[in-house]
Formats: sequence, structure tokens, C-alpha cells
Amino acid sequence: MVQPLHYLKESSSQTAGPYVHIGLIPKQAGFDIFEKDFSNVLVSADTQGERIAIEGRVFDGSGALVRDALVEIWQANAAGKYNHQADQQDKPVDETFRGWGRAGTDFETGVYRFETIKPGSVTGRNGRPMAPHVTLWLAARGINIGLHTRMYFADEEEANAKDPVLNIIEQKARRDTLMGQRSEGDGGVLYTFDIYLQGDRETVFFDV
Repeated sequence: MVQPLHYLKESSSQTAGPYVHIGLIPKQAGFDIFEKDFSNVLVSADTQGERIAIEGRVFDGSGALVRDALVEIWQANAAGKYNHQADQQDKPVDETFRGWGRAGTDFETGVYRFETIKPGSVTGRNGRPMAPHVTLWLAARGINIGLHTRMYFADEEEANAKDPVLNIIEQKARRDTLMGQRSEGDGGVLYTFDIYLQGDRETVFFDV
């Protein structure tokens, strides 16, 4: 007889383990086992919007680099529209933009990187506009449950000041942990976003 769900015991938790790259991004670990690898490149030649790169490092509570973290991002397109049926905004979908990517921190440098576009503003709950942002999810050895956070764009000061999520974070120093910093060079526009898992500079994480 099948027991009702509320009678079943909760299974024990388990960390991602040391083999997260082999299972989810095997190419980085030196294994060519997927017919189509998930990529850190979200754009194609025809994608609309300002081309940017997002780079950063992940630090543990002692300040050491986490060189085996898995990082995923998802975001709206340049018009502020997600290519998903749940997004009912009256905005155009860009079929050439995937809106989701996966990368690992480099085994030597600890740097993760995504090639994407700067997202537009999304209309949130109660019709309130949200500042342009990218959502990130992290998994790594020693983490029981994946961590969710956001990267906002430091050069979008006016939009950030009105963002409903940023405004629930009272301390400016805590809000600043969610800001990607813009720089420009020969390689184009780069936003740097370092993530701190613990410590005085701990990044704000969200209970999703």
C-alpha cells in the first residue's frame, strides 16, 4: 500500500560532491560525453542588445578561492522578456537568445565567465518595474542546497534605487554585494561579480 506523502520520512541531505563537473559540465573536466554541451555563451550572432561578459570568482569563508563551483545564470532579453511561457509580459521574445547558461569556475584561476547581453527591465509583482539583473545559482562541494543570488548592474543607479527586491535589503553594504561593476577594454564590456559564500563580505542569498 502506498503511504500518503506526509507519512514518508525526509531523506538525508547530501552535498554536490567532488564530481559536479563530470555530471553537469563534463567538457570542463575533460569528458566529451554529451551530444550537446550546455554552454556559458547565451547569445548568437543575431541576438539583440548590448553584448557584455560577466566574470567573477567564488570565495569561501576563509577567503580562499572555490575552484570547483558550478554557476548557472538566467535572465531576461534586452526587452526585459523571458523566453518562457510563464512570462506574460507584452514584450517581444528574442528567439536567438537562450537566456540561460552554465559554467564552472576555472580549476586554476577560479574565474567563471558568461557571454551574454545586458537584460532589460522586467515588470514584477503589482506592476512594479525591476532593475535589470541576472539571477545566479551556485553549487559546489560542501554546499547542501544550491544558493540563489542576483547580480544587478552598478551603472543602473536610478533603476536600482527603485528596485523592489533591493529595497528590502536595508543596509547599503549588503546591497552592494549584489552589484556587478562595469569596465570596458579591448575585449568589450565586462561586468565583474565576485561571490562570497561566508564572512564579512558575504553575498546576499535568497530563499527561493
